[in-house]
Amino acid sequence: MQLVIGLLLTLGVFLVLTHWQRLPEEKKKAFAMKAAFSAFIGVLLLLLVTGRIHVLVAALAALVPLVRRLPMLLRYLPFLRSRYEQNGGQGAQGEGGHRPPPNGGMTVKEAREILGVEPGASPEEIIAAHRKLMQKLHPDRGGSNYLAAKVNEAKDVLLS
Repeated sequence: MQLVIGLLLTLGVFLVLTHWQRLPEEKKKAFAMKAAFSAFIGVLLLLLVTGRIHVLVAALAALVPLVRRLPMLLRYLPFLRSRYEQNGGQGAQGEGGHRPPPNGGMTVKEAREILGVEPGASPEEIIAAHRKLMQKLHPDRGGSNYLAAKVNEAKDVLLS
């Protein structure tokens, strides 16, 4: 059994290093994070299968890396709560509430909420709010592509 695990581990390291060499420089950091997380989960699964760790402890340990993103998500809780209340407690598709535009675009009100600007804000204020949010949410700084795209869309809606 130990021989099989050793061979699989050696093969896995070889494949990861081979893939690492082919990656462009800007993608190596993201790949390293994914590889480290995968290795962490693999070790937990190995310990779980061999009976050296309890299943609840393994589940808790698997959630630890996700806790890092929690403060970023909590920052948007007021926006989500106000959207939920607007729709009568029915979420984004609530009856009688505000529905998204049929083309899937963003409304001006949503754009103002995302950027945190008041109605009638000047283009300079909109650009400043956009820049401030992008410094926090840009994918190169640990943010997500989805949030950065939403911030960009909000700026485009307000400036058009």
